Amino acid sequence: MSADGGTKAILAALAANAGIAVSKFVAFVFTGSSSMLAESIHSVADAGNQGLLLVGQKRSARRRTPKHPFGYGRERYFYAFVVAVVLFTVGAAFSLYEGYHKISHPEEIKSAGWAFGVLTAAIIMEIFSFRTAIVESNRIRGEKSWWEFIRRAKAPELPVVLLEDLAALVGLFLALFGVTMAVVTGDGVWDGVGTVAIGVLLAVVATILAIETKSLLIGEGADPEQEERIVAALESVEEVERVIHIRTQYVGPEEMLIAAKIAVDHDDTAAEVARGIDAAEAKIRGEFPEARLIYLEPALDEARRPEPAEAEAPNPS
Repeated sequence: MSADGGTKAILAALAANAGIAVSKFVAFVFTGSSSMLAESIHSVADAGNQGLLLVGQKRSARRRTPKHPFGYGRERYFYAFVVAVVLFTVGAAFSLYEGYHKISHPEEIKSAGWAFGVLTAAIIMEIFSFRTAIVESNRIRGEKSWWEFIRRAKAPELPVVLLEDLAALVGLFLALFGVTMAVVTGDGVWDGVGTVAIGVLLAVVATILAIETKSLLIGEGADPEQEERIVAALESVEEVERVIHIRTQYVGPEEMLIAAKIAVDHDDTAAEVARGIDAAEAKIRGEFPEARLIYLEPALDEARRPEPAEAEAPNPS
């Protein structure tokens, strides 16, 4: 769950989008294509979003304070949510507006060679960025499907970059389609159609990102299989009879809080209980390095507490 892979993917996406944005703006100036303008704004928004993700990583590393005793790990979730908002407002809304304007007032595509050349170069650069995100994601994805990885990842950077790069690639092909149809048919409406399609695509991706990052901001717990392993680790300690109940929450992408009420034997001394708690914490941290905050409450198991001896019945004689 290290942030290193996410940082590498962010930097690759930032470099690609910065170069793509400049080339698309140049193509827009020569062609007047609204698809190229929409894609230019999309790339600028993406580059800004990668900057926001880097800011979130930096700010989340600050030391905890009395006002924020659990640290600033959730800043990464906040900035990922801001990315979704920017993608929707700047990318999707602008593209939809520009597409509507172009359909209402179509214009002929000029210097189409510029558009085709820039779009081809942009696709190549975007493939490089997307490949980097895929390689870094595969290091931690395990056996999960891509959809499961995006839905269940606790570090937001790689899912955000993956979805942004996928949207960028599809958007480039939509722009290529719009420009091609406008040139072949001589009807500039197709350019507007491609622009609207880009806007719809960005709105869908932004909505998915907003839903997922909102869930992380509110506070997600460990996955069911993770929780089962935590319970198994606790109950493997000799002094722990069973886990009565457990609560988990990620207070940051790489920091999990675990609070559990554990049943101990009623005959155990305080020293034995303390020793068992220490052993349980060590067991969990050995299996889950991200479990940095562990609070265990020992209790007697009411369901298994021995029944008091029955009072002797009085002798009738």
